[in-house]
Amino acid sequence: MPTTDNWTHIVIDGAAERPDADLLRRLAHGETAVVVLRNLLPAEVFADNRTRIGKLFANASTTSYANGALTTIGPYLAKYLQDLDGYFQAADEAKDMLDTAGFDLADQVRAGLRDAFGLDAVSVAQEPDGRDYAASVVRIHADGVRNPLHNDNIMRDAQGTGIALTDLAYQLSCVVCLQECDEGGELRMYRKPWEPVDEQYKIQDGLGYDEAVVDGYPCCEFKPQAGDVYLINPTRYHSIERVTGADRLTMGFFMGFADDALHSAVVWG
Repeated sequence: MPTTDNWTHIVIDGAAERPDADLLRRLAHGETAVVVLRNLLPAEVFADNRTRIGKLFANASTTSYANGALTTIGPYLAKYLQDLDGYFQAADEAKDMLDTAGFDLADQVRAGLRDAFGLDAVSVAQEPDGRDYAASVVRIHADGVRNPLHNDNIMRDAQGTGIALTDLAYQLSCVVCLQECDEGGELRMYRKPWEPVDEQYKIQDGLGYDEAVVDGYPCCEFKPQAGDVYLINPTRYHSIERVTGADRLTMGFFMGFADDALHSAVVWG
Protein backbone atom coordinates (compact mmCIF):
# COMPACT_ATOMS: atom_id res chain seq x y z
CA MET A 1 0.00 0.00 0.00
CA PRO A 2 2.30 2.80 -1.21
CA THR A 3 1.94 6.30 0.18
CA THR A 4 3.27 9.67 -0.90
CA ASP A 5 3.90 12.80 1.11
CA ASN A 6 1.39 14.89 -0.84
CA TRP A 7 -1.40 12.29 -0.87
CA THR A 8 -2.41 12.69 2.74
CA HIS A 9 -5.03 14.07 5.10
CA ILE A 10 -5.05 17.67 6.27
CA VAL A 11 -6.50 18.52 9.70
CA ILE A 12 -8.00 21.95 10.36
CA ASP A 13 -9.11 23.16 13.81
CA GLY A 14 -12.37 24.83 12.87
CA ALA A 15 -12.52 26.67 16.18
CA ALA A 16 -9.13 28.33 15.66
CA GLU A 17 -8.67 28.81 11.92
CA ARG A 18 -10.47 29.02 8.62
CA PRO A 19 -9.54 26.42 6.03
CA ASP A 20 -7.90 27.64 2.85
CA ALA A 21 -10.61 27.82 0.18
CA ASP A 22 -8.08 26.25 -2.20
CA LEU A 23 -8.53 22.97 -0.32
CA LEU A 24 -11.84 22.45 -2.12
CA ARG A 25 -10.09 22.83 -5.46
CA ARG A 26 -7.39 20.39 -4.40
CA LEU A 27 -10.02 17.86 -3.40
CA ALA A 28 -12.02 18.37 -6.59
CA HIS A 29 -8.92 17.83 -8.72
CA GLY A 30 -7.71 14.80 -6.78
CA GLU A 31 -4.64 16.48 -5.30
CA THR A 32 -5.47 15.95 -1.60
CA ALA A 33 -6.85 12.77 -0.05
CA VAL A 34 -8.86 14.01 2.95
CA VAL A 35 -9.64 17.38 4.56
CA VAL A 36 -10.63 17.01 8.22
CA LEU A 37 -12.44 19.78 10.08
CA ARG A 38 -12.30 19.40 13.85
CA ASN A 39 -14.41 21.58 16.15
CA LEU A 40 -16.51 22.78 13.22
CA LEU A 41 -19.48 22.73 15.61
CA PRO A 42 -19.70 22.71 19.42
CA ALA A 43 -19.37 19.28 21.04
CA GLU A 44 -22.88 19.51 22.47
CA VAL A 45 -24.34 19.70 18.95
CA PHE A 46 -22.82 16.32 18.11
CA ALA A 47 -23.85 14.82 21.47
CA ASP A 48 -27.44 16.03 21.17
CA ASN A 49 -27.86 14.79 17.61
CA ARG A 50 -26.22 11.45 18.45
CA THR A 51 -28.85 10.94 21.15
CA ARG A 52 -31.67 11.94 18.82
CA ILE A 53 -30.62 9.67 15.95
CA GLY A 54 -30.10 6.79 18.38
CA LYS A 55 -33.84 6.79 19.03
CA LEU A 56 -34.46 6.15 15.31
CA PHE A 57 -32.37 2.98 14.95
CA ALA A 58 -35.58 0.96 14.67
CA ASN A 59 -36.25 2.85 11.42
CA ALA A 60 -32.95 1.81 9.84
CA SER A 61 -33.04 -0.35 6.72
CA THR A 62 -30.41 -2.82 5.54
CA THR A 63 -29.62 -3.61 1.91
CA SER A 64 -27.67 -6.86 1.56
CA TYR A 65 -25.17 -7.70 -1.17
CA ALA A 66 -23.03 -10.75 -1.90
CA ASN A 67 -20.04 -9.21 -0.12
CA GLY A 68 -21.54 -6.82 2.39
CA ALA A 69 -24.51 -4.80 3.58
CA LEU A 70 -25.49 -1.14 3.91
CA THR A 71 -27.54 -0.12 6.95
CA THR A 72 -28.94 3.38 6.73
CA ILE A 73 -31.48 5.79 8.13
CA GLY A 74 -32.83 7.69 5.15
CA PRO A 75 -32.51 6.85 1.45
CA TYR A 76 -29.35 6.98 -0.62
CA LEU A 77 -29.76 7.96 -4.26
CA ALA A 78 -27.55 5.27 -5.79
CA LYS A 79 -30.02 2.61 -4.62
CA TYR A 80 -32.93 4.35 -6.36
CA LEU A 81 -31.60 5.31 -9.78
CA GLN A 82 -34.13 2.96 -11.37
CA ASP A 83 -36.93 4.23 -9.11
CA LEU A 84 -36.57 7.98 -8.76
CA ASP A 85 -40.18 8.51 -7.69
CA GLY A 86 -39.53 6.06 -4.86
CA TYR A 87 -36.40 7.98 -3.90
CA PHE A 88 -38.11 11.36 -3.66
CA GLN A 89 -40.97 9.85 -1.67
CA ALA A 90 -38.48 8.22 0.72
CA ALA A 91 -36.57 11.52 0.98
CA ASP A 92 -39.75 13.35 2.01
CA GLU A 93 -40.58 10.67 4.57
CA ALA A 94 -37.05 10.78 6.00
CA LYS A 95 -37.20 14.56 6.30
CA ASP A 96 -40.47 14.36 8.24
CA MET A 97 -39.04 11.67 10.53
CA LEU A 98 -35.80 13.54 11.23
CA ASP A 99 -37.58 16.86 11.73
CA THR A 100 -39.95 15.23 14.21
CA ALA A 101 -36.96 13.82 16.10
CA GLY A 102 -35.27 17.23 16.15
CA PHE A 103 -32.24 15.88 14.28
CA ASP A 104 -30.78 19.00 12.67
CA LEU A 105 -27.13 18.02 12.23
CA ALA A 106 -27.21 18.21 8.42
CA ASP A 107 -28.51 21.79 8.56
CA GLN A 108 -25.83 22.82 11.03
CA VAL A 109 -23.00 21.15 9.12
CA ARG A 110 -24.07 22.78 5.84
CA ALA A 111 -24.04 26.18 7.54
CA GLY A 112 -20.67 25.41 9.12
CA LEU A 113 -19.13 24.43 5.78
CA ARG A 114 -20.54 27.50 4.08
CA ASP A 115 -19.03 29.79 6.70
CA ALA A 116 -15.72 27.92 6.99
CA PHE A 117 -14.99 27.96 3.25
CA GLY A 118 -16.68 31.29 2.51
CA LEU A 119 -19.13 29.71 0.07
CA ASP A 120 -22.08 31.60 -1.35
CA ALA A 121 -24.46 28.74 -0.60
CA VAL A 122 -24.61 25.11 0.52
CA SER A 123 -28.19 24.03 -0.10
CA VAL A 124 -30.17 20.82 -0.50
CA ALA A 125 -30.36 19.83 -4.17
CA GLN A 126 -33.70 20.25 -5.88
CA GLU A 127 -35.14 19.15 -9.19
CA PRO A 128 -36.62 21.80 -11.53
CA ASP A 129 -40.09 20.49 -10.63
CA GLY A 130 -39.47 21.38 -6.97
CA ARG A 131 -38.77 17.92 -5.58
CA ASP A 132 -36.12 17.99 -2.86
CA TYR A 133 -33.35 15.45 -2.56
CA ALA A 134 -32.58 13.88 0.82
CA ALA A 135 -30.42 16.24 2.87
CA SER A 136 -28.25 13.44 4.28
CA VAL A 137 -28.08 9.75 5.05
CA VAL A 138 -27.07 8.17 8.35
CA ARG A 139 -24.85 5.09 8.06
CA ILE A 140 -24.52 2.41 10.74
CA HIS A 141 -21.43 0.20 10.47
CA ALA A 142 -21.95 -2.55 13.04
CA ASP A 143 -19.32 -4.90 14.44
CA GLY A 144 -17.77 -6.94 11.64
CA VAL A 145 -18.97 -4.70 8.79
CA ARG A 146 -16.57 -3.46 6.10
CA ASN A 147 -17.46 -1.06 3.30
CA PRO A 148 -15.70 -2.54 0.25
CA LEU A 149 -13.53 -0.63 -2.21
CA HIS A 150 -15.73 1.56 -4.41
CA ASN A 151 -16.17 4.98 -5.95
CA ASP A 152 -19.15 7.33 -6.27
CA ASN A 153 -19.86 9.46 -9.33
CA ILE A 154 -23.43 10.66 -9.83
CA MET A 155 -22.53 12.34 -13.13
CA ARG A 156 -21.64 8.88 -14.46
CA ASP A 157 -24.12 6.69 -12.62
CA ALA A 158 -27.23 8.77 -13.30
CA GLN A 159 -26.60 9.27 -17.01
CA GLY A 160 -29.85 8.79 -18.90
CA THR A 161 -32.11 9.44 -15.91
CA GLY A 162 -32.60 13.12 -16.71
CA ILE A 163 -31.96 14.32 -13.15
CA ALA A 164 -30.29 17.68 -12.65
CA LEU A 165 -27.26 16.25 -10.81
CA THR A 166 -25.84 14.79 -14.02
CA ASP A 167 -24.94 18.34 -15.09
CA LEU A 168 -22.57 18.89 -12.16
CA ALA A 169 -18.87 19.47 -12.77
CA TYR A 170 -17.50 18.10 -9.47
CA GLN A 171 -18.65 15.84 -6.65
CA LEU A 172 -17.27 15.77 -3.12
CA SER A 173 -18.45 13.85 -0.07
CA CYS A 174 -18.88 15.12 3.48
CA VAL A 175 -18.87 12.60 6.35
CA VAL A 176 -19.69 13.53 9.95
CA CYS A 177 -18.52 11.09 12.63
CA LEU A 178 -21.11 10.79 15.39
CA GLN A 179 -19.59 7.72 17.03
CA GLU A 180 -16.43 5.78 16.30
CA CYS A 181 -15.87 2.06 16.73
CA ASP A 182 -13.41 0.55 19.21
CA GLU A 183 -11.05 -0.71 16.51
CA GLY A 184 -10.94 -0.59 12.72
CA GLY A 185 -13.22 1.66 10.71
CA GLU A 186 -10.32 3.41 8.97
CA LEU A 187 -10.95 5.23 5.72
CA ARG A 188 -8.59 4.15 2.95
CA MET A 189 -8.46 6.72 0.17
CA TYR A 190 -6.66 5.87 -3.07
CA ARG A 191 -5.25 8.31 -5.59
CA LYS A 192 -7.04 6.63 -8.47
CA PRO A 193 -10.13 7.86 -10.32
CA TRP A 194 -12.49 5.40 -11.95
CA GLU A 195 -11.86 4.52 -15.61
CA PRO A 196 -14.10 2.44 -17.92
CA VAL A 197 -11.46 -0.30 -18.10
CA ASP A 198 -11.91 -0.78 -14.34
CA GLU A 199 -15.23 -2.54 -14.89
CA GLN A 200 -13.33 -5.79 -15.35
CA TYR A 201 -12.68 -5.60 -11.58
CA LYS A 202 -16.33 -4.98 -10.62
CA ILE A 203 -17.63 -7.52 -8.12
CA GLN A 204 -20.62 -9.26 -9.66
CA ASP A 205 -23.81 -9.00 -7.55
CA GLY A 206 -21.75 -7.35 -4.87
CA LEU A 207 -20.48 -4.01 -3.66
CA GLY A 208 -17.55 -2.28 -5.26
CA TYR A 209 -14.39 -3.53 -6.94
CA ASP A 210 -11.63 -6.06 -6.44
CA GLU A 211 -8.65 -4.56 -4.60
CA ALA A 212 -6.42 -5.30 -7.62
CA VAL A 213 -7.87 -2.23 -9.33
CA VAL A 214 -5.81 0.05 -7.06
CA ASP A 215 -2.56 -1.93 -7.11
CA GLY A 216 0.40 0.44 -7.18
CA TYR A 217 -1.61 3.60 -6.41
CA PRO A 218 -0.88 5.80 -3.37
CA CYS A 219 -3.20 5.23 -0.41
CA CYS A 220 -3.97 7.51 2.53
CA GLU A 221 -5.34 5.77 5.63
CA PHE A 222 -7.24 7.95 8.09
CA LYS A 223 -8.89 6.98 11.38
CA PRO A 224 -11.62 9.52 12.23
CA GLN A 225 -12.53 10.70 15.71
CA ALA A 226 -16.04 11.35 16.98
CA GLY A 227 -16.89 14.94 16.05
CA ASP A 228 -14.74 14.97 12.93
CA VAL A 229 -16.24 16.38 9.75
CA TYR A 230 -14.21 15.22 6.79
CA LEU A 231 -14.33 15.82 3.06
CA ILE A 232 -13.13 13.53 0.28
CA ASN A 233 -13.45 13.24 -3.47
CA PRO A 234 -15.56 10.07 -3.75
CA THR A 235 -14.87 9.66 -7.46
CA ARG A 236 -11.52 8.27 -6.26
CA TYR A 237 -11.51 4.73 -4.93
CA HIS A 238 -12.06 4.37 -1.19
CA SER A 239 -13.09 1.84 1.46
CA ILE A 240 -13.96 1.65 5.15
CA GLU A 241 -12.09 -1.10 6.95
CA ARG A 242 -13.77 -3.71 9.14
CA VAL A 243 -15.41 -2.33 12.28
CA THR A 244 -14.77 -3.94 15.68
CA GLY A 245 -16.75 -3.28 18.85
CA ALA A 246 -19.09 -0.30 19.05
CA ASP A 247 -20.98 0.83 15.96
CA ARG A 248 -19.33 3.31 13.63
CA LEU A 249 -22.10 5.90 13.24
CA THR A 250 -21.85 8.61 10.59
CA MET A 251 -24.02 11.13 8.82
CA GLY A 252 -23.05 12.05 5.30
CA PHE A 253 -24.01 13.79 2.13
CA PHE A 254 -22.54 14.42 -1.27
CA MET A 255 -21.67 17.95 -2.37
CA GLY A 256 -21.94 18.96 -6.00
CA PHE A 257 -20.45 21.99 -7.74
CA ALA A 258 -21.63 23.26 -11.11
CA ASP A 259 -18.37 24.85 -12.29
CA ASP A 260 -14.69 25.48 -11.59
CA ALA A 261 -15.44 28.45 -9.34
CA LEU A 262 -16.56 26.12 -6.52
CA HIS A 263 -18.49 28.98 -4.93
CA SER A 264 -21.85 27.25 -4.38
CA ALA A 265 -22.70 23.65 -3.57
CA VAL A 266 -25.80 21.50 -3.62
CA VAL A 267 -26.03 18.44 -1.39
CA TRP A 268 -27.89 15.13 -1.45
CA GLY A 269 -27.97 11.82 0.34
